[in-house]
Amino acid sequence: MSRLLLLAFFFVPFSCFSDVAEALVTIHPLESPNKEFKVDIGIGPVDQTSGQVYYKGKKILELHNLGFELANGEFVPTPLISKEFFEKRRTAEEKAVLWKRGGVGVTERSQFVRNSWKPPYGERDTIPENYSESVVTYGGMMKIIFRAYDEGVAFCYEFETKENEPITLKRELTEFFFDGDYPCWAVYSAQGVYEQVPLSKVKKGCERPLLVEVPDGPAISLGEARLVDFARMKFQPGEKPTQLTASLDGNVVIQGTGKPYRSPWRFVMAADHPGKLVEHNYMLLNLNDPSAIADTSWIKPGKVIREVTLTTEGGKACVDFALDRNLQYIEYDAGWYGHEYDDASDATTVTVDPKRNPKPDPLDLPAVLEYAKSKGIGVLLYVNRRALEKQLDELLPLYKKWGVSGIKYGFVNVGSQQWTTWLHDALAKTAKYELVVDVHDEYRSTGWERTYPNLLTVEGIGGNEIRPTTQHNCTLALTRTLCGAGDYTHCWYQTDTYKGTRTHQLATVVVFYSPLQFHFWYDRPQSYKTEPELDFWKTIPTVWNETRVLNGEVGKYATFARRTGDEWYIGTISSGEKRTLKLPLDFLDKGKKYEATHYSDVIEERLKVRIDRKPVDANTVLDLTIAPEGGVALRIIPLP
Repeated sequence: MSRLLLLAFFFVPFSCFSDVAEALVTIHPLESPNKEFKVDIGIGPVDQTSGQVYYKGKKILELHNLGFELANGEFVPTPLISKEFFEKRRTAEEKAVLWKRGGVGVTERSQFVRNSWKPPYGERDTIPENYSESVVTYGGMMKIIFRAYDEGVAFCYEFETKENEPITLKRELTEFFFDGDYPCWAVYSAQGVYEQVPLSKVKKGCERPLLVEVPDGPAISLGEARLVDFARMKFQPGEKPTQLTASLDGNVVIQGTGKPYRSPWRFVMAADHPGKLVEHNYMLLNLNDPSAIADTSWIKPGKVIREVTLTTEGGKACVDFALDRNLQYIEYDAGWYGHEYDDASDATTVTVDPKRNPKPDPLDLPAVLEYAKSKGIGVLLYVNRRALEKQLDELLPLYKKWGVSGIKYGFVNVGSQQWTTWLHDALAKTAKYELVVDVHDEYRSTGWERTYPNLLTVEGIGGNEIRPTTQHNCTLALTRTLCGAGDYTHCWYQTDTYKGTRTHQLATVVVFYSPLQFHFWYDRPQSYKTEPELDFWKTIPTVWNETRVLNGEVGKYATFARRTGDEWYIGTISSGEKRTLKLPLDFLDKGKKYEATHYSDVIEERLKVRIDRKPVDANTVLDLTIAPEGGVALRIIPLP
């Protein structure tokens, strides 16, 4: 039997089904618990099988050619044969021929999950997990698992393996077909700048998740979840203008263990508005395995200031600043153990790169660690991937012994199966030593922080390090946030790192969620001048009980509201011209009185912030006036 596995399990337009000989196509509808999503799974003796995904009764896309080509060029382009058709063949010879043609597609089982779970931290304190599942088996070679969630549709492959018989996948063949040449928001590196283009103009290497906006709705997101030991998927153009095809970063070798092997999930989410997609980004977490860490009490989210002088004095000054400004961590950045790009640098030693600290002022890291501990402040250490790849097993017990709280992984290799596997193995090892992690540069999470919540945050976002425009920020707010936490590296005093107003910058800590959130990225403690508006950053937490996206238009503006306990924090960021928005506060508890501290732009004075306090309740509608490239920040607390 051929080991290719192109499982061309997907869906032709059903108008074609009437032409199929003997009309033996079997349709397996799979519907989400809330009835908003449906995927019609079609299996039959046709030249090309396909399927359709619906949202609120409207077809939003078709999925074709699910499957893979093997490294030896084999695949099965012939149809899958329905069980009903197979059973009509009278002889064993006929059955054997059909089996070899592509296998018998059988709906093996279905299940219905109605659940919710509580993460140790997040954008919300309770996550609903409601879906219907069908598993389809093909001739004993492979299964495709389909799920229809209340938030979207997902599918993955489960390979049957034999001991000592690895399977090498050369390419994935999945195709996503849309009805029109709709606008989408394409970016080609995790920290790159997005551009709005029609689907027909998408180039190879387009990042995920990808936001597609259908005129008159809905908004659709395509992406990947539970990428752990597989090659990363991106998107490339297909043969037709409205078609996108999955593209893997290299071959995938599935080891012959004799146990089933499950691929990452591919998902399709849809909602009436991009902001609602962001509210539903927990679907990626649901597609990952439950936490592998039994006791997560040691995992502490918080705010961080970066220490770049690489001195004892600088470290202690950052600790004092962190204590005063309600930050929970300091981080020693690149250079504390030598030049980060020098393979000879030894991350088990404190050997400061003289180019980073030319002064004859040695870094007494143990003294800083002890001082920080006495003040209740954690210390993170940056380690470049060169040292991590060589020394990880030596570093982890050593840093635990030193009293380090966590590691920031720098410039990790991403994309290939080899480096995907290495990174996730490394994160699991780090958890054993109770160290939290921030992965910087091109890595984007696919929800694995559910399984290993010591992965507090990742970069994979074009934050202040790239000197972003406000349009870029307003695009990130409704695109990049679809896959969760993004370490945006917020700045304040280094005003050349951001193009918007101070109030715009103030609001970014609400818009961009990151359980480990860097404040004052290019700033130093001595820059602080007791500005009252910075109390907004002082009081704000980094994790939440509830998150809502109140309004927004990609690239133009967005308003996020997040609740901690009975307090709300609201951030609006805007791009382009002066803007006025109405903001109903109907999400507040009815019958309860609140006070809002309102931080707003001083029109024509980019670096000034106006502060007003006013009583509000659930009936209040705020009139927001936002300067060009401006923003609004609000803290709403209940009155006694």
